[in-house]
Amino acid sequence: MTTAFYTHPDCKLHDMGAGHPESPSRLQAIEDQLIASRIDQLLDYRSAPLAQESDIVRVHSAAMIALIREHSLALAGKAGHYSLDPDTSINAHSWQAALRAAGAALAATEAVLAGEIDNAFCSVRPPGHHATSSASMGFCLFNNVALAARRALEAHGLERIAIVDFDVHHGNGTEEIFAHDPRVLMVSFFQHPFYPFSGAEAGAANAVNIPVPAYSDGRIVRQLATEKWLPALQAHRPQMVFVSAGFDAHREDEMAQMGLVEADYTWLTRQIMHVAAQHAQGRIVSCLEGGYDLSALGRSAVAHMKVLAELA
Repeated sequence: MTTAFYTHPDCKLHDMGAGHPESPSRLQAIEDQLIASRIDQLLDYRSAPLAQESDIVRVHSAAMIALIREHSLALAGKAGHYSLDPDTSINAHSWQAALRAAGAALAATEAVLAGEIDNAFCSVRPPGHHATSSASMGFCLFNNVALAARRALEAHGLERIAIVDFDVHHGNGTEEIFAHDPRVLMVSFFQHPFYPFSGAEAGAANAVNIPVPAYSDGRIVRQLATEKWLPALQAHRPQMVFVSAGFDAHREDEMAQMGLVEADYTWLTRQIMHVAAQHAQGRIVSCLEGGYDLSALGRSAVAHMKVLAELA
């Protein structure tokens, strides 16, 4: 398998203030663990390009895009921040970082569909799955996975794609963007009740949401995924699979209260690989979402990539 690793130094320049859990050190933790695990030389390292505004507007409103662009650029040469919501702010580098994060997902999609690589992991920030069509929120600026999925559907004519979201928080933005689009199946589990306090109610017909209580462990998640996710994915027969890869359900992550470990992310990734092999010619693009304990994040992301690269 050829697995690409997309990232860019610009993604480390986006900063939301001292002590914010969604910090630049998250990407460094992943890179350090790749080196420690000795698989860094086995991946195809690729620089994330800049997405174009014409790409972003296919998913997000012009007003939302302009808000991020104008306030980020207005901070050039300054050390301040502009608050988008109580949890989410931008600095002078956020516009560029957000374009790199989106650009990584788009470039990975193009490379996978062209057959240059088998799959890809986008180690980028800011994350994306909370960003709705009209608002940034929950540490997220643009919805990277949604942009990539829209590219696959509209530019390449795919008829069926799947989005697997295993972040500890419900991907409300992704669900809103693709609500009731029969071409898209979204499957997810998430701690409930928990931010953003959505997903547990009856949602879009094309979403398989699995709310789980705090302190649920990998055994529970594996059983629910086997019973609910996998039959839905098999029935949908996706031609490409996108992953919102959040690692904040790890038992060491103090931002949530779930009990997954690296072996659970390995198992989840193997199930995704099986579905993609059966229906999607193995085509997978995975994008980093959450994960805030740096050690657990690095270990879990590497466990995920080892399976993508068939090294585990």
